[in-house]
Amino acid sequence: MEISFYKYQGTGNDFVMIDDRNEVFDLTDLDLISKLCDRRFGVGADGLILIRNHADLDFEMIYFNADGSQSMCGNGARCAVAFSEFLGIVHHKTNFLAIDGPHEAVIEDGLVQLKMGDVETLEKKGDDIFVNTGSPHHIRFVEKVREYPVYEKGKEVRFDQEYAPAGTNVNFVEKIDVDELFVRTYERGVEDETLSCGTGVTAAAIAFSKDKPTSNVKINTLGGQLSVKFQSLPDGTFQDIWLIGPAKQVFKGQITV
Repeated sequence: MEISFYKYQGTGNDFVMIDDRNEVFDLTDLDLISKLCDRRFGVGADGLILIRNHADLDFEMIYFNADGSQSMCGNGARCAVAFSEFLGIVHHKTNFLAIDGPHEAVIEDGLVQLKMGDVETLEKKGDDIFVNTGSPHHIRFVEKVREYPVYEKGKEVRFDQEYAPAGTNVNFVEKIDVDELFVRTYERGVEDETLSCGTGVTAAAIAFSKDKPTSNVKINTLGGQLSVKFQSLPDGTFQDIWLIGPAKQVFKGQITV
């Protein structure tokens, strides 16, 4: 079988993108998904994204991590929006479905602005914080994050019994300025550090600026720069959350599997 695909990246978080509006891709073939994402024997990516039709919204994004598991992916969703614009499905604005529900997005000045789901609670974990932004994220504030052993420490927390059996993503965060962070992420499903994580930087920004009524946090990652805007409500919830950054097509191709 020959599969046509595109490769997209959002601040270094990369994805195999497939136009599956004819619904020919077998969603149960997890071995195929892992093979396509394999960096040595496949195309190579942090995840795989299918674009399918939806009866009421512009499209549906079906996302798989590199190991075939599923979750919400912020950078993946931004890339899905850019890909759908390339396919002619949307223009400038869109409403689409992801695994955690409907989302809206705007494409403007080369950036994809993605509205994330509301966050109901933050949970203290000792000196750390747990936030679910569509995917689970453990947040730890550290010094000198560029030198921090992200893989080793991230793996410890990701497989901690407290988060069993599903596990969690782990983010290590350094304050750079009053409204600026540097974030590195160990991603479950990839089981390694990725250059960027959209749901992760969103969680980090909320944990960092949770006491401000409105926030606009600049986020540095190994793969580039993002920003997160949101509102904190008096009841401790967070709404009007926007993840903003670039999403670019890298190449297209065909692979025989």
